[in-house]
Amino acid sequence: MKVGYKLFAEGYGPREIVEQAVRAERAGFDFVEISDHFHPWLFSHQHSGFVWSMLAAIAERTERIGLVTGVTCPILRIHPAIVAQAAATTALLSDGRFTLGLGAGERLNEHVVGRGWPNATTRHEMLREAIEIIRLLWSGGYHSYEGRHLVLEDARVFDLPEEPPPIAVAAGGARAAELAAQAGGGLFATEPDAELTRAYHEAGGAGPRYGEVPLTWAPDDDKALESARELFRFGLTGWKVQSELPNPVNFEAATALIDSGDMADAFGYGPDPERHLAAVQGFVEAGFDHLVLINAGPDPEGFFTFFEEELAQQIRRMEQAPR
Repeated sequence: MKVGYKLFAEGYGPREIVEQAVRAERAGFDFVEISDHFHPWLFSHQHSGFVWSMLAAIAERTERIGLVTGVTCPILRIHPAIVAQAAATTALLSDGRFTLGLGAGERLNEHVVGRGWPNATTRHEMLREAIEIIRLLWSGGYHSYEGRHLVLEDARVFDLPEEPPPIAVAAGGARAAELAAQAGGGLFATEPDAELTRAYHEAGGAGPRYGEVPLTWAPDDDKALESARELFRFGLTGWKVQSELPNPVNFEAATALIDSGDMADAFGYGPDPERHLAAVQGFVEAGFDHLVLINAGPDPEGFFTFFEEELAQQIRRMEQAPR
């Protein structure tokens, strides 16, 4: 069982994100997962730093904690050749602590380069090709590639780690879970859905299963839920909405009627550790073994202390719990 901390790069500026990663290492987390966005989800977030710059800074400021992108889209906004180079450099700077999380992306970030927004089937075809390109470039030497959607012309990544970074692929359904098993080396998901991990295993997947656990800590329930609404109400819209809306203002409109009570149904919240542990347990029972703790509360330092004092030992004991 590995326990990670979600670096929410849409809610905090780049320097604060780096400081949170350093604090997460001191708190005993095994890894940090950082989002890779061009736009924030909500206009009120007001942040969305460049992930590769933040990862480089985190790699230099930390010693042991793992680094994971959660997740990078390598099909439109950034060509997979550039992702291959960036990931290889990050692996070198972190002395092999980096895992490349990949996904088919959201219109929110990918439409900005003016290449349109393909349907879901096409996006998954493009993702498979992108992974093939990335692995090709990590094998060393010059390579070209001509797929149905993506092309690589006479390219080489010169600085490569001795071992290529692991790749984990985001999935919201059975077909994507099969892609994660066939083309990746791990699974990413945002819901405690045992059908996803089952589909991943049945398709031959044997790598780590990352699950993002929604938590919101504050000294009282009302503050915790109001902060969750402010920061993470976009998450209640569902993936079919999240992947299709083009700008933060659209998410502001789509989430206008979500209230704090709605957040209580989706998050472990408040000062009671049992609520948080129950949310974690749901992911453990669904077959996830890399738990990414999200804090949608107003006080990151308070959450780190809460994790150290109330959650860390009990979560790690869940590994021995029957499933």
